[in-house]
Amino acid sequence: MSQSLANLVVHLVFSTKGRRPLLRDEERGSLHAYITGILNNHDSHLIEINSVRDHIHILFAQSKNHAPSKIVEQVKSSSSVWIKEQHAWYFDFAWQTGYGEFSVSPMHVEAVREYIRNKAQHHAKEDFQTEYRRFCEKNGKPLNEQYAWE
Repeated sequence: MSQSLANLVVHLVFSTKGRRPLLRDEERGSLHAYITGILNNHDSHLIEINSVRDHIHILFAQSKNHAPSKIVEQVKSSSSVWIKEQHAWYFDFAWQTGYGEFSVSPMHVEAVREYIRNKAQHHAKEDFQTEYRRFCEKNGKPLNEQYAWE
């Protein structure tokens, strides 16, 4: 076959280190735009992004030309450096070491997109740890609590 095609849609989720509520509304839009740029630089199209005080959800079409772990590494490391430059509030900001990256069926992209859009309302009812446990369970990836909540 002379043409290489891929349709890899992923839902990426990660938290601030220690789930500290550091992400402020003042920088949220700029942070999302910055991460969108990182994804674009890795040939990965953003579908939806949203965050709350202690974590972020990113839905994107992952490039076939870049390793998933490298994309995530760049998103996390570059955005961490960037946000520290935005305000003294972030002087010791860090993302958690781990992350969850879950595949999304094309038939479920709109539902996941809507889910991500409504993060604030959702988290009025369910905290991040409960949500993340549920994601892992739904995706058949057992969560080792010993390492999940650094």
